Amino acid sequence: MQFSENWLRTMVDPKMTSDELSHMLTMSGLEVEEVEPVAPPFNNVVVAEIREIAKHPDADKLNVCQVDVGTGSLLNIVCGAPNVRVGMKVPCAMVGAILPPGADGKPFEIKIGKLRGVESYGMLCSARELKLSEDHGGLMDLPSDAPVGQNFRDYYQLNDLKFTIKLTPNKADCLSVLGVAREVSALTGTAMHLPEAVVLPVTLQETLPVKVSAPDLCGRFAGRVIRGVNARAATPEWMKQRLERSGQRPISALVDISNYVMLELGRPSHVFDLDKIHGGLEVRWGKAGESLKLLNGNTVEVDDWVGVISDDKEIESLAGIMGGDSTSVTLDTQNIYLEAAFWWPQAIQGRARRFNFSTDAAHRFERGVDFASIVEHIERISALIVEICGGSEQVKLGPVDDQIVNLPQRPPVKLRTARAVKVIGVALDDARIADIFTRLGLQFTQQPGEFLVTPPSYRFDIEIEEDLIEEVARVYGFENIPALPPVAANAMLIAPENQRSLFAVRRLVADQDYQEVVNYSFVEEAWEKDFAGNDAPVKLLNPIASQMSVMRTNLIGSLIANTRYNLNRKLNRVRIFEIGAVYLQDAGVQDGPLEVAGYNQPKRLAALAYGPVAEEQWGQDTRNVDFFDIKADLEALFAPGSLRFVKNEHVALHPGRSANIEFDGKVIGFIGELHPRLQQKYDLPLAPVVFEVDVTALQQVQVPSYQEISKFQAVTRDLALVVKQTVVVQNLLDVFRRETQQNEVCKIVQGFVLFDEYRGKGLEADEKSLAFRFSLQDTQSTLQDDKVEAAMQALVQAASQQFAAKLR
Repeated sequence: MQFSENWLRTMVDPKMTSDELSHMLTMSGLEVEEVEPVAPPFNNVVVAEIREIAKHPDADKLNVCQVDVGTGSLLNIVCGAPNVRVGMKVPCAMVGAILPPGADGKPFEIKIGKLRGVESYGMLCSARELKLSEDHGGLMDLPSDAPVGQNFRDYYQLNDLKFTIKLTPNKADCLSVLGVAREVSALTGTAMHLPEAVVLPVTLQETLPVKVSAPDLCGRFAGRVIRGVNARAATPEWMKQRLERSGQRPISALVDISNYVMLELGRPSHVFDLDKIHGGLEVRWGKAGESLKLLNGNTVEVDDWVGVISDDKEIESLAGIMGGDSTSVTLDTQNIYLEAAFWWPQAIQGRARRFNFSTDAAHRFERGVDFASIVEHIERISALIVEICGGSEQVKLGPVDDQIVNLPQRPPVKLRTARAVKVIGVALDDARIADIFTRLGLQFTQQPGEFLVTPPSYRFDIEIEEDLIEEVARVYGFENIPALPPVAANAMLIAPENQRSLFAVRRLVADQDYQEVVNYSFVEEAWEKDFAGNDAPVKLLNPIASQMSVMRTNLIGSLIANTRYNLNRKLNRVRIFEIGAVYLQDAGVQDGPLEVAGYNQPKRLAALAYGPVAEEQWGQDTRNVDFFDIKADLEALFAPGSLRFVKNEHVALHPGRSANIEFDGKVIGFIGELHPRLQQKYDLPLAPVVFEVDVTALQQVQVPSYQEISKFQAVTRDLALVVKQTVVVQNLLDVFRRETQQNEVCKIVQGFVLFDEYRGKGLEADEKSLAFRFSLQDTQSTLQDDKVEAAMQALVQAASQQFAAKLR
């Protein structure tokens, strides 16, 4: 938003400098991006009148002018401008004047000079020479009432500044000089002086039939017929100045008046050439196959997503965006239809961007424009048209046809004083807040500690309590809010020796040849059913995308998506892991500093391996990763701790190739191969192997303690036991571990491992042979055969009692 400081001060003129005004606006949330002068510095330039003109004796293109500059005597000035004439009033640079720098970058000083033998005591200036515009077609032609001898900077109001403010999308009410003036008045307490509202008498009873067929597009539509306008009338210089200093290029009187009121009051409007309208107008949604040639020369195709204004023959305008070329006003226009409407913001949003352009009208309408003052603004535009384009005797005004169809409801918004104090951090009382609301022009009712505020028709950004708190903070002044450091205990805590950091855990997993990935905690609802069997996930109220609508309860779905992404890019080996939170509904969780009541949010580590177990190489054959490879990786992560794997079914895993993971007697996760059904559904050529464990369990480590190293040789014994095929190896391992811990004879057993499984010849059909290797060692003496045999016999006896095992 760009505007002239002088224009703003005609509405509200606080007793402060330009720098102070800029700072105040910025600190209230209207960030001033740039403040620049409307003209470069120059001096000793006055308004002059050309009294006489004579041809130069030695140059056909030069004239010798007698110029009145208000000093009582005429100056002799040589001029070569093509538009010079007697009686013309122009800016004149006197001798000694310093003009803006030229092409060489140096200021240009006016001196007494001779042009082809004729002395010249000054220079008559064009707009380009004064750096006011790029127009160099001739001298700057000033109005006939310009006072001769007056300083040109004062006459043309060049001691003015252009303010450019950066508005956030919610501050649409400040997209006008009036809106900024309201803010300045509220911030400083200075009274406002608004443009006089002149309601001219109706001198014509003609109306144009208008039908609003889309109340979800247009909530209010007003217009009037105006006949007898002079479209060739010149736009007043004061209006041109304000338009140019607001970034608008003057075009013609009718267009300039419409643009001027948009900048002044924030009211976009449109002027139709009445004689080019066929019948009446209809406000409706577009239809597939319709097209419209716009004022910018583009022809666009519309459909039922775009609002239009059409007559009985064709589309005439894109609703709230841009008018059509077929009914545009020209210099020959004599009769017009002036239209102003309230377009629903959601019916305009995104439509202009669809056609790859933006307009000032669309920029305002998609943010919300005042719907209560439409008739008053039409009267303001009408008064300017009558004043500039013909006068009240020539121009005939029809009545304003105001159709109210569907206006926004303005429910009151509650603000609690205690809540505002807590959010802002400043001790405000009811009286201070009431004063701020009054200065902002917000109507409210008050109870002790509570306000009910009804948003004005021009404020579309006040919907919830936090919006009102923001208004209080803005007017109070962000810079007046003290910057207090937080008061809290500050101590350097030493991490426990028996706990790994998450950083150490990541390094540990990366050492196993896994690469870390980071995914959103938001996932597809179908993933929760497929990978967690969860039919009632935690749903988001406002998801960032339709495929990210629920919170995950495990990490497997995200890893599968990462795998598919890599496979689609021709990578055939994937080893990835993620450490992240999952979100479980748990009524036992209470609110806390890091907890939300009803939801448990533990951190998990999940990993996935797909494809070859190792990169292709000559030293080993290529084979695909399997359950036992990942089981070995998992055991390495927990070493020297010992994991226990218990066969179990999981909704996302292969029924015969999955297990629960136990650590210290607790289930901490699961491991297994992806279920064939999901492998097919997610288009994976091979089945990946995955595991997921509780990070807290992995962070716990045993503190190293001293143990004497035996000086005596270890003994190895192999034990082959025949058991039923239904016997699980893990159960046998549990029996051996219990014996080594409880039976004094078996204390010399240092370790054991399964190294062979056999089924076939020599065994019954329901039997299998399991071979274990035991390592035995004593720290006090060399082992004797009787001790070794006693220990082995105890182990065999325990397996026999538990599982009817027998030596092979």
